[in-house]
Amino acid sequence: MELLKKVKETINKYSMFSEGDRVLIGFSGGPDSVCLAVILDKLKKDFNLSLYAVYVDHGLRPDEVENEKKFCREFCDKLGIIFFCESVDVGNYARQKGLNKQEAARDLRYKVYEEIAGRINATKVALGHNADDQAETLLMMLLRGSGRKGLSGIPPVRKLELGVRSQESGVKKDKLIIRPLIEIERKEIEEFLLQKKGDSQIATTNSELLTLNSKLPFMVDSSNLKNDYFRNWIRLSVIHELKKKNPALIRNICRTMDILREEDDYLEIIVTKTLIRLISRKSDVTIELFLSPLETVEKPILRRVLRRAIDATDGLRGISLAHIEDIIGLIKTGKSGDRVYLPKDIRVIRDYSVLKITSVPPVKIEEHEITPPCEIVIREAGIKIKALFEEEGYGPGDNKYSVLLDAGTMIFPLKVRHRTEGDFFYPHGFGKKKKLQDYFVDEKVPRDERDSVPILVSGNDIVWVAGYRTDERFKVTNKTEKFLRIIISKL
Repeated sequence: MELLKKVKETINKYSMFSEGDRVLIGFSGGPDSVCLAVILDKLKKDFNLSLYAVYVDHGLRPDEVENEKKFCREFCDKLGIIFFCESVDVGNYARQKGLNKQEAARDLRYKVYEEIAGRINATKVALGHNADDQAETLLMMLLRGSGRKGLSGIPPVRKLELGVRSQESGVKKDKLIIRPLIEIERKEIEEFLLQKKGDSQIATTNSELLTLNSKLPFMVDSSNLKNDYFRNWIRLSVIHELKKKNPALIRNICRTMDILREEDDYLEIIVTKTLIRLISRKSDVTIELFLSPLETVEKPILRRVLRRAIDATDGLRGISLAHIEDIIGLIKTGKSGDRVYLPKDIRVIRDYSVLKITSVPPVKIEEHEITPPCEIVIREAGIKIKALFEEEGYGPGDNKYSVLLDAGTMIFPLKVRHRTEGDFFYPHGFGKKKKLQDYFVDEKVPRDERDSVPILVSGNDIVWVAGYRTDERFKVTNKTEKFLRIIISKL
């Protein structure tokens, strides 16, 4: 009963259970989840647990899924564990969210855990991650250049999302992800499961298990046997070779990760206190942080503050440590208006008083007609445009938000639109033809703002690049007989 004792020590060490918990087991039929289910079944009387299990079909291995479902359902029936089976569309979700299949599968799997746990009023979701998984994670993160947090690995206990509202009480409860096997090596798990029929640890279920899966009392996911995936390569090639030099590799790596995790927990307390005074505003796709205190935060804490802020914002996933360093550079040495462009259309903008991190698509102005006298609203840009004729023309305006033009040189109605490929004009005061793209580059107009600049046109000719400069061809001269005033103001 050595393995049972070790698992119980881990459960008590991390306070994984409370009396009377309803526990949902993430159950794939693999050795880890089978071992987890057997162990929890043996411990359920100690903690007065109610056990449930869910199998998630990701739609990626249609040739194997039906056998796995049958195995999992019959296994749970033998142990008296209430069983659920759910299907998700990983391929479609990955395309929608711009994720790889592994990221998408994980997202959807955890959404299922959240939904089922809410349905059965479970507050614990037990997963079968083991010590080997920890070691693999450290090596993966190390090769990716992760910091201390990434190297601290898989937490034995953590919250699942934002909690679930109990169907019975209507009270929102936090659900915890727990990993009772996190200190158990994979070889221990497989040895436990492969003991001979009649062994007291595996109880009387072993004969049925062997019947369900001709040779092994668990299912084998064929994708875990291929070197195609990064984690598989780490497990099958790297760790395999390292163990030849150091048989205690897994235990030693896990000890290091425990130390890193404890230190990380302490640093996270500091990060929480720091972040509280930094957040200006936040939505699902944007977060704004006050620059003044942000600029004074020391780099080791700043990395963590940014990571925490980004991770808490759903639409900002996919930012790596290298990107965090780019953001820090913007904070420390950038000036107002500077920005950093990151993957998945994420932008980091340094404004006067805040740092804005957003995945909101840049504004793109639609086409609008202008027939003076009139006033039109361009809601997507948050502006209104007023156009009126003047008999004499009272002042030229500032050329940015108010201009006076020669109406006699124009074709009406005028139009306001966003830039288009091939646009050019003759900037007032320059006299020479210039591509609009080149003009924007010279004026340092951020590329994510260029489609939001109103372009006033007469026919196909640019009259005014609003906010910047008019076209020489439409300037007021001593021959002008009819004047057109255009005024732009914010809503």
